[in-house]
Amino acid sequence: MVQIDNLTFSYNQKQPLFDGLSITLSPGHIYGLLGKNGAGKSSLLKIISGLLFPGQGTVSVLGHEPKDRYPKFMQEVYLIPEEFELPPLTLERFVRLYSPFYPRFSHSLFDGYVAEFQLTKDQRLSTLSYGQKKKFLLSFGLATDCKLVILDEPTNGLDIPSKSQFRKVVASAIHDERTFVISTHQVRDMEALIDPIIILDEGKVVFFEDCERVSEKLTITRLPKLPTDREPLYADPSFGGYTIVEENTTLTESNINLEILFKAVVANKEKFYEIFKR
Repeated sequence: MVQIDNLTFSYNQKQPLFDGLSITLSPGHIYGLLGKNGAGKSSLLKIISGLLFPGQGTVSVLGHEPKDRYPKFMQEVYLIPEEFELPPLTLERFVRLYSPFYPRFSHSLFDGYVAEFQLTKDQRLSTLSYGQKKKFLLSFGLATDCKLVILDEPTNGLDIPSKSQFRKVVASAIHDERTFVISTHQVRDMEALIDPIIILDEGKVVFFEDCERVSEKLTITRLPKLPTDREPLYADPSFGGYTIVEENTTLTESNINLEILFKAVVANKEKFYEIFKR
């Protein structure tokens, strides 16, 4: 689906954003791309979708080089960026104009998603709130049945009920020939949805694991105080105690706290690499 080898990319010559980044994404998954602000998440998504070009290395998406922007590539890739502009059209007019570019577009699915998000097709896009515009773009993107759907900070601007709706419709839209890549810093919104987990830091992929393996390798627990008989991999202090990450020494799978996992990996990349390479 997506194959990136030894990617180098820079906005200036002095400090590359990516230097030797490699990653492979397979169909049938909802990948979560996590990283601090400025880690390059949005830039990587734009490179995958052909909006930015690699300096060195190779990028292949569905057998195409994204930078070529061939029609057969474009009809299978749908990107919702964090920032966007929409024309002053009704939802219905937008669909009539742009759905023909996607050969498997489903009008019945689109109608269902719009109803789920409590939108109407006679509304003008220019009158919608930022959150409503995101709901429309998500409805349109899911209805295209594109093989690769890229979502950059998709829950920004959504209220709590809408975030729940978002998780439900995305989970219902995945199938064996489709891939989602979701970039977010609001990791709590994505728990129980994204799998595998990709963490980007300092221009490299420092963590790439599925949730099952994470729950086998690590335990994340809440304690009133730090243990004195052992040193955790990571301890996050908060009101009334600590959330700690430790290596799992039992055969019991534990629950995953994505926010704590992200903090722990970024703080101690080398140790987590050693644990997961075993």
